[in-house]
Amino acid sequence: MAAKRRRNILEQVKGYRFGRGTKKRQGREAIYHAQLHAFAHRKDKKNDFRRLWISRINAALQVHELKYSRFIKMLSDKQIKVDRKIMATLAKDRPESFDRFIALVK
Repeated sequence: MAAKRRRNILEQVKGYRFGRGTKKRQGREAIYHAQLHAFAHRKDKKNDFRRLWISRINAALQVHELKYSRFIKMLSDKQIKVDRKIMATLAKDRPESFDRFIALVK
């Protein structure tokens, strides 16, 4: 049973550096920390992408002499509901469509 537990732990830490990949006790500690950080970083990833989308939208708006906050206010005033992911994709991949979208909002 002990060998099975050890084998299971070492399979999970395969590829870890130094003793964490070869020793049961250090491996168990590494798994514990990895799971903690994995949970936290899954949550952080959502914020990171939102920041990226906002930056892309703002960069595309600067060409039109608009600021992000004013643009979002204009969207809410006109009751246009488009999420930031879609707007960022338009701004990055299809700038001509994004220009038409801005004209619609103005």
